[in-house]
Amino acid sequence: MIALDHLSLSIHGTQILRDVSLDLAPGEIMGLVGESGSGKSMTALAIMGLLPQGARATGAIRLDGADLLTQSEAQLCAMRGNQIGMIFQEPMTALNPVQTIGDQVAETLIIHGKANRAEAQRIARDRLDRVGLSQIALARFPHELSGGQRQRACIAAAIARNPRLLIADEPTTALDVTTQAQILDLLKSLVTHEGMALLLITHDLAVVADMADRIGVMQSGQIVEMGPTAHVLAERRHPYTAALFAASSHRPTRTAQPAPEPLLRVANVIRSYPGPRRGLRRGPAVAAVNDVSFTLHKGESLGLVGESGCGKSTLTRAILGLDPVQGGDIQIFGQSIVPRMPAALRAGIQVVFQDPYGSFNPRWRVEKIVAEPFHLLANAPQGRARRDRVAEALSAVRLSPGDMVKYPHEFSGGQRQRIAIARALITRPKILVLDEAVSALDVSVRARILDLLAALQGELGLSYLFISHDLTVVRAITDRVLVMQAGQIVEEGPTTQVFDAPQHPYTRQLITAAPRLPDLERAHI
Repeated sequence: MIALDHLSLSIHGTQILRDVSLDLAPGEIMGLVGESGSGKSMTALAIMGLLPQGARATGAIRLDGADLLTQSEAQLCAMRGNQIGMIFQEPMTALNPVQTIGDQVAETLIIHGKANRAEAQRIARDRLDRVGLSQIALARFPHELSGGQRQRACIAAAIARNPRLLIADEPTTALDVTTQAQILDLLKSLVTHEGMALLLITHDLAVVADMADRIGVMQSGQIVEMGPTAHVLAERRHPYTAALFAASSHRPTRTAQPAPEPLLRVANVIRSYPGPRRGLRRGPAVAAVNDVSFTLHKGESLGLVGESGCGKSTLTRAILGLDPVQGGDIQIFGQSIVPRMPAALRAGIQVVFQDPYGSFNPRWRVEKIVAEPFHLLANAPQGRARRDRVAEALSAVRLSPGDMVKYPHEFSGGQRQRIAIARALITRPKILVLDEAVSALDVSVRARILDLLAALQGELGLSYLFISHDLTVVRAITDRVLVMQAGQIVEEGPTTQVFDAPQHPYTRQLITAAPRLPDLERAHI
């Protein structure tokens, strides 16, 4: 149905894609995998005719024999949504925040003149029902939906006109494991029932292991290996494919051992929010965190896992002293932070967020970004001593002290996360809270960041509270794990014990939903 024939692409003279050739048949799922910057998304944008200014493409992209590279913008507009639909990685930026989801799903039908407003709304209702949002009203706005629901709304918009090819660009990267499994099952059922082709773009081989009929592995703008999924995963003929396979289940070497000294105690913490308004009154309060207790020891890595909305982030904000609690106590280094955290304690507990670029001021140089937490210190270093401390922090995360004169946009995603870790280390804390700190990174960069965290823990004796929906990461880096559901800890224990012999049904559900690579030996098929 669609074929790329020796597609090459350059942007302002810089080569991006080199002789990319692939084809998809109706009802086929193809996985396109590779690191960030390998050319996966640019391949998708080339198919959609959404290349940036300064792009020059050669070769051919044929849809039923017609070369899309030679089509006019008007012809491409008629093709987008009708013949080819696309789901982007971040639904909150793909959706219009001031437009209802019903209007956004109906928009494609109205623009293409396939239905009037009333008919388009009826079809929008049908598409939202089909993707599992039958309980969501058409009048809801994107901010009123969860991450998984927003991604389902994007899928509904993409399939509004029953396109023949659906391109899904990292559609599950930021989702928890159960929501990810639901989205992948949804995409698979759409292919089965609609007969469309699916190009699934991801950095994780485990995501496509059970989904794709064929896999193409991209590196530096080229497809270095392609074939049936089972064949590629078993053979791994190209060294890059083997490296991706290894990185997907990488476990860093850890030397730090937990000590009996408790640094963080959470005792019977309750954090609730006002209930929904019902006329002039509000309903009963909603407990986001309900009677949670645990202890983090010196040198220990403690994992906190659970679905989106289970209360992980609310609990994290309470531990960081950013949100008050209605009950219980939180002690850091033996001192209570309830009702508010003493200023002297803030330097001892630092946080690394999921999106480093979103937590940086893009107008600041790295030196100022890394030195920002110095305001927490009573006697912050000045002048040369200040620069030396920044250089020390950058060296600790394996960056060059010379990088302090650069801006955030000059670094890759993995390098920006290293800068975020350096900023967290600048006050020489004892506890690092890592909030989905590697969730948005591709598997090879993720493996390097995990190695770095393990090394830093051994060198500096740090304690980690590792919050993540990625169970592979939690298993690799933590000593103990807490499983959270609906604001409560439903299971806890040594990581290996919880993962190998889960006791609670919810834990078993999470582990079953997590994508995993098949345990294949290298063999010729």
